[in-house]
Amino acid sequence: MQLDVLVKGGILPDGLQRDIAIAGGKIVAIEPNMKALARETVDAAGCLVSPPFVDAHFHMDATLSYGIPRINASGTLLEGITLWGELKPLLTHEAVMERALAYCDWAVSMGLLAIRSHVDICDDRLLAVEALLEVKKKVASYLDLQLVAFPQDGFYRSQSAEANTLRALDLGVDVVGGIPHFERTMEEGRRSIRALCEIAAQRGLRVDLHCDETDDPLSRHIETLAAETLRLKLAGRVAGSHLTSMHSMDNYYVTKLLPLVAEAGVAAIPNPLINIVIQGRHDTYPKRRGMTRVPEMLNSGITVAFGQDCVLDPWYPLGTADMLDVAFMGLHVAQMTSPADMRRCFDLVTSAPAAIMGLEDYGLKKGATASLVVLQASNPVEAIRLRATRLAVISKGKIVARTAALTTELQVPDRAKTVDRRHSVPRDKGTAY
Repeated sequence: MQLDVLVKGGILPDGLQRDIAIAGGKIVAIEPNMKALARETVDAAGCLVSPPFVDAHFHMDATLSYGIPRINASGTLLEGITLWGELKPLLTHEAVMERALAYCDWAVSMGLLAIRSHVDICDDRLLAVEALLEVKKKVASYLDLQLVAFPQDGFYRSQSAEANTLRALDLGVDVVGGIPHFERTMEEGRRSIRALCEIAAQRGLRVDLHCDETDDPLSRHIETLAAETLRLKLAGRVAGSHLTSMHSMDNYYVTKLLPLVAEAGVAAIPNPLINIVIQGRHDTYPKRRGMTRVPEMLNSGITVAFGQDCVLDPWYPLGTADMLDVAFMGLHVAQMTSPADMRRCFDLVTSAPAAIMGLEDYGLKKGATASLVVLQASNPVEAIRLRATRLAVISKGKIVARTAALTTELQVPDRAKTVDRRHSVPRDKGTAY
């Protein structure tokens, strides 16, 4: 059998050097020193070969809209929501699609091949829903786009949000979303969680709620989300995104909360780039940075993934669709700098979000979907450190992006040479990663 693609000599995340054979959109073999004919060969010698990056939390309906109709002057979450409310009436189907497709191009170039995007359903036109459903179809052959019905203005706070949530799900949106901390009262927030989880249970869908994205330590909707997950037997299908209030919660309460979340099988999706920018804006000093308790969650057995959240939109003025940027920032803010923790941060932008999204046949294994990334790095920690160049991106068996290896011509006295941008350093055999 002739192969479609043969990836030669790559280093897998576990450190083994292997060739990867691809045919019919699947990985058909992972072996050392394969001798086989292929239509295309990718030379990955000395480079890390990784499963694709996955972003389990994004807002594609707002992406690349920065400055329309104005800029978020305070940098706060609430002004961003207000600004988004000003932008929504200006949206057109064509503009949402154009910006979303441009972002998908960025994503593919960075090896980001699966995205869960929340889409606001509080516009009665459901314009963004219809636009992103069309985008989903257009990119399906090379990028998996999963959509969340997100009542940005509140499931009960917005008069038509409940009906629009059901309409969006009927149109084909994949996941039930919500924002309990933005309801008028804590009680309405609790009621919204109950109602949204019941909708998901009735329809056999997943749940992903913006949950406790606030500095208020008394915002404890994650507790209700865990309890409803247990009541309705939704374990493995529910995620709480952000969870920033946990940063400020009483430590004793958290020792009760984390085992409950773990028992319920609720996943957590912090968004380090955004959480540390928009949280703590009302503090003087010391100033909180708002990201949730990632190491403690991991140690409790909770599935955690880092999300990108925003790129060039009412909430965030930066971003490049680079999940290694997300892992890099998350590593710093969570203070996960041991060799094992740094390595784990790579999983938080690959295998962990893939599990949260329920992606089937993901990973580097025989029989899996042939989606992978060749990185100009020798291991996962080095990839995070350098935000490594994506030398080749393969999606569902086809090469969809290539980038030349980055090098620098060094011309200082007595040291003129070509420097590999990996900045590799000599390592002893005992090096931890």
